Amino acid sequence: MFWSINPRSTGASPVGAVQRAQFGMARFLAKKERACTVVRRVFIITKERKVLQALLVGAPGIGAPRATHKASNAMIRLNKYLAHAGIASRRQCDGLIAGGHVSIDGQAVRDLGTQIDPEKQKVAVDGHGVRAERPVYWLVNKPRGYLCTNFDPAGRPLAIDLVPHVRQRVYTVGRLDEDSEGLLLLTNDGELAHRLMHPRYGVEKTYIVQVAGNPHRDDLQQLLRGVWLSDGHVRARHVKRLRHQGESTWLEIVLSEGKNREVRRMLARLGHKVMRLRRIALGRVYLGRLAVGKSRPVKHDELEGLRRVAEGIRRRDQRRKVHAGAGHAEDRQRRGKPPGANARTRNVRREKKKPR
Repeated sequence: MFWSINPRSTGASPVGAVQRAQFGMARFLAKKERACTVVRRVFIITKERKVLQALLVGAPGIGAPRATHKASNAMIRLNKYLAHAGIASRRQCDGLIAGGHVSIDGQAVRDLGTQIDPEKQKVAVDGHGVRAERPVYWLVNKPRGYLCTNFDPAGRPLAIDLVPHVRQRVYTVGRLDEDSEGLLLLTNDGELAHRLMHPRYGVEKTYIVQVAGNPHRDDLQQLLRGVWLSDGHVRARHVKRLRHQGESTWLEIVLSEGKNREVRRMLARLGHKVMRLRRIALGRVYLGRLAVGKSRPVKHDELEGLRRVAEGIRRRDQRRKVHAGAGHAEDRQRRGKPPGANARTRNVRREKKKPR
């Protein structure tokens, strides 16, 4: 190595040779430290957000013990707990908290980010105890002219007005616009509502649509291939022509996403205006012969079917991600490159190009 110097061959004193060897060793270690710094910087850049999130929410992993994660599973934001208990909407609950009307174990709180453990802590509003509501599930045949919201400044009719006998504070799972009709699920179970409506879970929703004109077979195939909208690429899972009615056509369309006015925008993209739209199924729950404007509780087997569909789709997506990640790692190993090798190489080159 360049720091191994023979004082007899150079004619230098042993003391000078040792000093030069130490200086060479210091230069070598400095270069090695710079290289290690570059590699560490790569991992910091790629994982910085995940680490910060883990530290903030107490998730298991870097910087957070596993016990903290277990404790956070039982915690819930105070405004969410109050909303689920039927006190008011989350925004109105924030006002109650900020105004000092809410107390936890006898002590008033004003922090909007407060989290509680419902099983261990007692919550009260103006001195009155609050208990979480039991989850309820109602099926409604929404008529046209009703809004899927819990409040409308203009005073227009709301979908929740169709279930005045339900004491719990329920909200609609997904939305049908004012001109649409059909199956609508009302519940206070936020977790199930999220799984049923989030595009990641892909729960199928079936619609009967009357469109102007006579869509050609190519138009139906284009719906299956997908069309580009302002918020991304969307496609139908299934399309079927049902019948003709004068200058219009009835179609059955199955979607697995929940974008705003998705059916109307897809058909408008192909030049066919939607004249009437009716949802007849959500997963394996069907509207059946339920009269317009009427409601009924969701049956136990229907509810279990919805949960199995949502959970099954989530597990399938997780398996796909695992298989895709394993295949990518195996491919890189066959090429003799460890995971992240290209990223480290690019960052090393960038580090070298930086001016000293």
